Amino acid sequence: MIYGTENMRPLPGDRYPHGGLHGQIVHAIGRQIVSGAVRPGEVLSLPEGLPASRTVLREAIKVLAAKGLVESRPKTGTRVRAPQSWNQLDPDVLAWRQEGRLSAPFLRNLSEVRRIIEPAAAELAATRAGASGVAAIADAFADMERAVQGVQVDGDVFVEADMRFHRAILEASRNDILEQMSSVVFPVLVMSFRATSRPPGRASASVPKHRAILDAIREGDPKRAGRAMRRVVGDAAREIEALLRRRRP
Repeated sequence: MIYGTENMRPLPGDRYPHGGLHGQIVHAIGRQIVSGAVRPGEVLSLPEGLPASRTVLREAIKVLAAKGLVESRPKTGTRVRAPQSWNQLDPDVLAWRQEGRLSAPFLRNLSEVRRIIEPAAAELAATRAGASGVAAIADAFADMERAVQGVQVDGDVFVEADMRFHRAILEASRNDILEQMSSVVFPVLVMSFRATSRPPGRASASVPKHRAILDAIREGDPKRAGRAMRRVVGDAAREIEALLRRRRP
């Protein structure tokens, strides 16, 4: 498991209900697939300890098929699909991922998403944020600062404030499509924040760089805001690579 993800809280989003035998089967099979316990191309079987009728199992398979995890064909049964076919932004798929070991390709994809979206959002926020948008960003930054004061950094508080800071910038872009994208992409970015904010010294070192983003947005300087954000997400990408190197056997 990558450092900093072992105590993650569940990701936000409209997840499939856990209650009842039907929900239990959906989540049990989903975890098996996403964790790699059931490999692409393998035929699905009912998890042990969850006896169910064919009707219940069939409905569960429909839910998993809608998430892109499985496909059913006549005579060949229900088989697991390759990860490329999964709905990677589905709240359940994301949650099942975070329960296990995050793969190197997935973490690198997170870094690419941040490099693409966040500098552009910071540039837009610098010209569109308005007083309320700047206040939301500044409020989150103040909480980041408070979290690193004192002898010991409050990692949980810092991560939560860090996430609010970046989300406030996405919202301050005042782009309806980008704001809607943020509601879908943000659960993915949460993993990146949590995976890169835990190493000793990382939180404190990132505070001045986040201040540079806030100052540029407050002063209405889009180019400087974009550069400052690229520095932050670039640091996060390098930390991801360092974590992956340490994780190698």
